[in-house]
Amino acid sequence: MHPIAFTLGPLTVRWYGVMAAVGFLMAVMFIQFNRKEAKLTSDQASNMIFIAMVSGVLGSRIFYVIQFWEQFRDNWVDIIRIDKGGLVFYGGFILALISLYTYCRKIKVDFLKVFDIMTPAMTIGHACGRIGCFLNGCCFGTVTKSWIGVTYPLYSEPYMRYPGAALHPVQLYEAFFNIVMCGVMFFLVRKVRYKGVPTGAYFISYGVLRFIIEFFRGDNAKMFGLTIAQYIGVGVILAGSLFMAYGLKHKELPQEEETV
Repeated sequence: MHPIAFTLGPLTVRWYGVMAAVGFLMAVMFIQFNRKEAKLTSDQASNMIFIAMVSGVLGSRIFYVIQFWEQFRDNWVDIIRIDKGGLVFYGGFILALISLYTYCRKIKVDFLKVFDIMTPAMTIGHACGRIGCFLNGCCFGTVTKSWIGVTYPLYSEPYMRYPGAALHPVQLYEAFFNIVMCGVMFFLVRKVRYKGVPTGAYFISYGVLRFIIEFFRGDNAKMFGLTIAQYIGVGVILAGSLFMAYGLKHKELPQEEETV
């Protein structure tokens, strides 16, 4: 856990923010590289990146503040301190999804193809974000006796929850599998001519991953034996199955055969 990257006079730069910036830049690279698969201009792709970034961060923070309202009830200023961490992926995912759909309708492009090309960008950006979580000490795991367990500094949030215990580095588990998913999504976008299949594959794979990872998380409260993220994950898996079924029935023509 190394939350502070460096300081420049009164300015403190945190690793969480650095990794978020790295993730954003890598996501931009993937989207610009694949934009022609969704028939987007460079300007349209740039607009979508900006919309996804702003709505994603906003939704993630709103969801986090709602979920952990007790932390902010007496200190409203901390609501905007995202540099300290505190983003819930599903909140940003949902708001970004709604925002992108609205923009796609406005410019009259195929939302499903757009979301297909977004999947490699989302996975690599998410991987970087989880590495930031690990360095920041948030989104930590439960106690483990395994050699892979990590201990946190005195008075950090994980230490206060589990004093002196080694915890699962769930942030790194999730980062690793997101990197693997990025490779799979990139292949599907470039090679599979079924609209919606990359989207469906992403929904299913991340829903399953998150459902499993939550059993090793040590910071989320449970309701009837499962966390909120697990209930959402079940819905994401079901949605992914619908996208996959739709996609497999709608094969696209190769670009050279498309009618004008």
